[in-house]
Amino acid sequence: MAAGGPAVPDGAAVGGVRGALGGLTTRGRSFLAAGLAAAACAYVLGQPDLLRVGLLLAALPLVCVTVLYRTRYRVTGSRRLSPQRVPAGTEARVRLRMDNVSRLPTGLLMLQDQVPYVLGPRPRFVLDRVEPGGKREVSYRVRSDLRGRYPLGPLQLRLSDPFGMCELTRSFSSYDLLTVIPRSEPLPPVRLAGEAPGYGDGRHSSLAQVGEDDVLPREYRHGDDLRRVHWRSTARYGELMVRREEQPRQARCTVLLDTRAVAYDADGPDSAFEWAVSGAASAVTHLLERGYAVRLLTDAGDTLPGDGSDGYAAPGHDAAESAGLMMDALAVIDHSGGAGLDGAHDLLRAGGEGLLLAFLGELDEAQAQLVGRMRRRSQAAVAFVRDDGAGSREAVRLLRESGWSASAVRPGDSLAALWRHAGRGAAAAGDSGTTAFSGGWS
Repeated sequence: MAAGGPAVPDGAAVGGVRGALGGLTTRGRSFLAAGLAAAACAYVLGQPDLLRVGLLLAALPLVCVTVLYRTRYRVTGSRRLSPQRVPAGTEARVRLRMDNVSRLPTGLLMLQDQVPYVLGPRPRFVLDRVEPGGKREVSYRVRSDLRGRYPLGPLQLRLSDPFGMCELTRSFSSYDLLTVIPRSEPLPPVRLAGEAPGYGDGRHSSLAQVGEDDVLPREYRHGDDLRRVHWRSTARYGELMVRREEQPRQARCTVLLDTRAVAYDADGPDSAFEWAVSGAASAVTHLLERGYAVRLLTDAGDTLPGDGSDGYAAPGHDAAESAGLMMDALAVIDHSGGAGLDGAHDLLRAGGEGLLLAFLGELDEAQAQLVGRMRRRSQAAVAFVRDDGAGSREAVRLLRESGWSASAVRPGDSLAALWRHAGRGAAAAGDSGTTAFSGGWS
């Protein structure tokens, strides 16, 4: 028996005869004990009729074990998970299919799938007789409020005799993985402060500000438009030269996620850390859809998986695939043991041009100053800082003095509202009146 693979004999031994006897149910054990007790009493009292009754009671469960153990029909099973990646709090459907590939009909089958407790109760199904070549399909739903990667399986099939004396369990070998990604919130298409013109286009001309004398020509190639011939260079080099195409420069963004355990004081679906993870997921998805090359960075300086050699996930027609890789990484991200943001600072200091977005936990003065220095090579920098009282207000002030558009995030604040404030510039980002939504942290 195999899930999604070739069938194997259902009568294969599981622990041999001892395993088969271990499958006796309470009813079977009771019959066996009663039969042995009756036989012993008949021997002591000299009652042959009682002995026959005792032997019958003891033989019935043993015969059921033998017949069930030697059953040779073959079944295969498969599992189909739809979808394989779901946001936290969203249901996924699991479909199970059993095929009887033997020439004999099956008896009563009890099907059970192994499911982590966070996904809900363990599903159990009772399948009636399956004819030769027949199939049965059942389905169930799973749901988790906690992001992560959860195994489904292996599938177990319990065989029972008609009298309920014995049950044997057969297990399939394969399992599937359900990835529960962070919740993401749709973000409005606003222009962030300090961003290069053409927000959302993801590019601007690299030759837009060069003069006629600064044009870099190249040799003429078959098929080039003759209107692009650069006559001055042609006269200089003695061969036909054309202007280079204007090379678009891809807009880039680095999303910094603070995962330090010391920066957060609670866990759970409504915690500040989960808000930050969901915020990073929302920003990554939004920016990829708008044509940005996005890099996801942690406080330790680790770049989470992207499909670019430099850590940036590719936008364009691969935006969905790139976002999926990022979401898979965010689904399993956990707290780091670091106390500071030095790793991220070192990486950004080496090269961090473009837009910089930061989702930060609690910051002391030293860490706020360190984050402030990350701004130097970025065209724009936006920070969302966990509001823990006076300390966060001081951190926001220091970040704004360093050129950041910083906002303190309170329990229940909507990222979409904070995003609009960030789009209005550093001065507007500190205004009150954010829109509340259910699901703040504790």
